[in-house]
Amino acid sequence: MLSPGDVISYLEMCAPFGVNLQRGMNYRIRDGESLILMSQRSGAPYQDRVEQGGRIIIYEGHDQPRKRGVVDPKKTDQPQFQPSGKPTQNGLFAEAARRFKDGIGPAERVRVFEKIRNGIWAYNGVFELIDSWQEKTGPRKVFKFRLQLVHDVPFSERLRGVSLEHDRVIPSHVKLEVWKRDKGRCVKCGSAKNLHFDHIIPYSLGGSSKDAENIQLLCARHNLEKHDAIQ
Repeated sequence: MLSPGDVISYLEMCAPFGVNLQRGMNYRIRDGESLILMSQRSGAPYQDRVEQGGRIIIYEGHDQPRKRGVVDPKKTDQPQFQPSGKPTQNGLFAEAARRFKDGIGPAERVRVFEKIRNGIWAYNGVFELIDSWQEKTGPRKVFKFRLQLVHDVPFSERLRGVSLEHDRVIPSHVKLEVWKRDKGRCVKCGSAKNLHFDHIIPYSLGGSSKDAENIQLLCARHNLEKHDAIQ
């Protein structure tokens, strides 16, 4: 089972859903689960951003597919409906946000994966979709979606009475800095498999998520050994 901070390959990301993920927005693709793929890397096609230390994601909607003879998608409004009248992914997510805001149903739960580099992704956890709107960006209108982290403190830490106020979300720029510094390998054994962004001083003991000096890459074995040793 994935935990926030796990680093996985593209194929490992796709496997639980049984599909090749070809788009960034995926509304209820399997067993009612929705997921989005985000990126804050230089040159990313959309303006995704995080706020409040990673607890809030402002996710940009997606353009219409690029087709021969069609106006540049970056110069046209992001679509809410397909030519057939069916909602696009923008439309599906926007409608889910509207239902929540109108009190018709619960917030849509969305799994969020973040691109670290080509073929490498970090699992950011489960977020709730709580708002959507359209805003003017240059000559066109784009969709924006507000997602809020669902706090899911591990059972072992609930037993120790860990407060939900601890900021355990690692910001995107810190993940990128740590990945480059540790060269995409476990700092203990050099393995490039089953990696996890680990807090050197646990956040439950006051360790910072915002300081790259307190974050390291560990493989699953060394991450487990470390947690087993914490009293």
